[in-house]
Amino acid sequence: MVRQPAVAGQFYTDEPKRLRGDLLRMVPADAPKKRVKGIVAPHAGYVYSGHVAGAVYGAIEIPQTVVILGPNHHGFGAAAALSPDEEWLTPLGSVPTDERLSSLVRKHVPFVEADSSAHRFEHSLEVQVPFLQHCRSDVRIVPICLGFGDYEQCRLLGEGLARAIGEFGEDVLLVASSDMTHYESADAAREKDEQAIAEVLALNPEGLVRVCRRRSITMCGVIPAAVMLVAAKALGATKAELIRYATSGDVTGDHRQVVAYAAIEVY
Repeated sequence: MVRQPAVAGQFYTDEPKRLRGDLLRMVPADAPKKRVKGIVAPHAGYVYSGHVAGAVYGAIEIPQTVVILGPNHHGFGAAAALSPDEEWLTPLGSVPTDERLSSLVRKHVPFVEADSSAHRFEHSLEVQVPFLQHCRSDVRIVPICLGFGDYEQCRLLGEGLARAIGEFGEDVLLVASSDMTHYESADAAREKDEQAIAEVLALNPEGLVRVCRRRSITMCGVIPAAVMLVAAKALGATKAELIRYATSGDVTGDHRQVVAYAAIEVY
């Protein structure tokens, strides 16, 4: 089974040559590369957030296998949905899913279900894939779409992912796909986002979920980010670094109502 692109031509161009050019401009080629356990990367249209995502992708080594954790914007399918498709197609070609690691995830996290319906229209995971293809041509992915909201499931999934990766026995990158505050002024967004980012930098997944709930911070990928932090810490991560923060207003010039983006590495 092949997962067809849902947002090529919308969130990013569907023209292969132009897409390659866009990625060359967005991903720094000469930045020193760091081995990391996980990242937070945005998933808006490339014209708005591509330079933020590119900054973190250009700063890290991409192992052959990458777990992509994204929020379920549409509400279709299972609450923790693992893509059953054998490959994902983008304008740059197909990317295989890693069947062995996918099986280990299901072994160690029983509530994860193989479910294509959660992925069919979801953009949050798809927009990460061309970046991964650009940075590593032989990359394999394990896409997981998340639609639950409580921290306890974050903990269970994150710990299970860490066990699965440990049994897998190879380097794996965890990508948490998330934008930050939505549709507030740039100043209000930054004030809120600084609180959420502080929890990520402190490697405090429970605190991240808590502050987003208490302060109504509309970080759409708070659950994927919390899961990534739980897993990364279990795999030995001890530090995190903010690589870039920006808003849509930096592109449009309208700072009255923005969507904000952060790129963070965890290592």
